Amino acid sequence: MNKVDHKQVSGKGGKPLANELQYMPGFGNDFETEALPGALPQGMNSPQKCAYGLYGEQLSGTAFTAPSHQNERTWCYRIRPSVKHTSRFQKIDLPYWKSAPNVCDDVISLGQYRWDPVPHADADLTWLTGMRTMTTAGDVNTQVGMATHVYLATQSMEDEYFFSADSELLVVPQEGILRFCTELGIIELEPKEIAILPRGLVYRVEVVEGPARGFVCENYGQKFELPGRGPIGANCMANRRDFKTPVAWYEDRETLSKVTVKWCGQFHETRIGHSPLDVVAWHGNYAPVKYDLRTYCPVGAVLFDHPDPSIFTVLTAPSGVPGTANIDFVLFRERWMVAENTFRPPWYHKNIMSELMGNIYGQYDAKPQGFVPGGMSLHNMMLPHGPDNEAFEGASNADLKAEKLDNTMSFMFETRFPQHLTEYAAKEAPLQDDYIDCWDSLEKKFDGTPEGTWDRK
Repeated sequence: MNKVDHKQVSGKGGKPLANELQYMPGFGNDFETEALPGALPQGMNSPQKCAYGLYGEQLSGTAFTAPSHQNERTWCYRIRPSVKHTSRFQKIDLPYWKSAPNVCDDVISLGQYRWDPVPHADADLTWLTGMRTMTTAGDVNTQVGMATHVYLATQSMEDEYFFSADSELLVVPQEGILRFCTELGIIELEPKEIAILPRGLVYRVEVVEGPARGFVCENYGQKFELPGRGPIGANCMANRRDFKTPVAWYEDRETLSKVTVKWCGQFHETRIGHSPLDVVAWHGNYAPVKYDLRTYCPVGAVLFDHPDPSIFTVLTAPSGVPGTANIDFVLFRERWMVAENTFRPPWYHKNIMSELMGNIYGQYDAKPQGFVPGGMSLHNMMLPHGPDNEAFEGASNADLKAEKLDNTMSFMFETRFPQHLTEYAAKEAPLQDDYIDCWDSLEKKFDGTPEGTWDRK
């Protein structure tokens, strides 16, 4: 149990300054934190009268009867109960944010695709209006599958709040700095970091440095967890202590506010007369979290052969099939390459999983050209892919000394479901029509002799 007492410090607008933000370490921990002394009940969850006149309320992230090691819930002590944070709903349209199933008759998702970075728009865009869905998979109504998005944000949400009843969101910034003011505390997020925003969590997104752009994996299914390390043991990959959960913080503001809710793929808004970010104290294990990708410790081959990319998994969201993920979040960051007599980049392959990759910065070793920071690629299930000719020739003829793969950070959202392109991805986003041509110059090297044509000019 981690306990932090955190008084409400005031920067502009009553929010903590960046250097005043505090976090508690751990992944899946049971935390307790209070913004006012004595606001958190001890020894019980629901006293007859809570301190400071607060209301006790539970936020459940799993079924009540989930096994204890998977059960997630948080007790909140707030100024008003959440029933006061919604009123009558009105359906609204966010036309660029799509949910599965979203299969477009005139869009072909079968193929290898790659996009340049989605350009920043001239219009003012918030976290909600700037979300651009690229692919969807599964079915949001049965809570399986996922969607991938690019976010473009130039403007902070003002007196406007959001929560998704459909999904948790994994946020991967690529440019700019965002601040997530949530009902359980504040997270500030910059490139090379990620955040997980749980299903049902209410928050407001502010642009600290913009314009901001990044990637989002919307997880409809079981929550993200750390992968089992198996024979790797207790250390390396992503370590629990490097995940950071914010301490309690609250707003007590009476002003006209708008709350937008995503529910079964539809968007609704409701108007209230105050801020819903009014949790003064909380305890539990269902909370937002951030993680610095620079603390990820990769492991790999130290003698021969390139291992499966699953060895680079940061987070996994399980499915009902053991060993087959609803989603894997995989990171390809700086690391040493030392394998001998080995083709070191990822090999050519077809995969039962569907892979969407994004480039945060630098150059990816299997695609030296074309896969640029802010760009994406999609290789759907059972479609062949692998290094382009430049990468293949370079790796096949390289002097295999120890080499640092430096200045690189790419990631993959991988799912067991086919990822269907949205109309935006197929018709508006900057699709590289010539991506498929990157394999055209691969040559036949077979001539019936054991040495092939390798030594011929």
